[in-house]
Amino acid sequence: MRFGSQCGFCHGKDAAGGETGPDLTRAELVAQDSRGDKLIPVIRGGRPNAGMPAFPSLTEGELNAVVAFLHTQMDKFAELGGGRRSVEPADLATGNAAAGREYFQGAGKCSSCHSATGDLAGIGKKYQGLVLLRRILYPSGMGPATTSGTATFTLRSGQTVVAPLVNQDDFSVTVLDPAGAPQTYQLSAVKLKVDNPLDAHFVQLGKYTDSDMHNVYAYLESLK
Repeated sequence: MRFGSQCGFCHGKDAAGGETGPDLTRAELVAQDSRGDKLIPVIRGGRPNAGMPAFPSLTEGELNAVVAFLHTQMDKFAELGGGRRSVEPADLATGNAAAGREYFQGAGKCSSCHSATGDLAGIGKKYQGLVLLRRILYPSGMGPATTSGTATFTLRSGQTVVAPLVNQDDFSVTVLDPAGAPQTYQLSAVKLKVDNPLDAHFVQLGKYTDSDMHNVYAYLESLK
């Protein structure tokens, strides 16, 4: 089920709320939606400022299935009175560590940046449960709205600036100056190029299958 694999880690597998995402069974957006007219644009475009990624790769059929699932869950929990739920560790412990290792080193291309004996050594001891899954999906710990890496941009004066990137949104970019102080520039005033090593994680959000996600989780959880 696409909702479980793409959205369940935040909103709970039943859409009734998780540790980081709101209860969608009582959401005004779902209540106002008619055949996806409100929900589909949000799912496709995301809400970066709220930490929700975009899912542009979902097919029309998958989007319609997610919409139908949300309406079904809203009707179901309306009868039960609704209620926020947490994501239990047992819900996450369904993957295969060997398959996760294969994905990590192969199709997922995780090993091109990370190492089980280097930066990820002992990660399964340091993080458990939903915290570990969030580190896999949102390694910045803040979601797609907060970023890292290096920004290279050209000012209208012709000056080229290369600086550590602090944050970027639809309108501005914030970097650190040589003294370590944050400086914000409007995107309309610069030509920007960002080298962000975390981009691959956010792109991967739209590609993970449910099995991929839980297999990688199982593999990293085994790195004690």
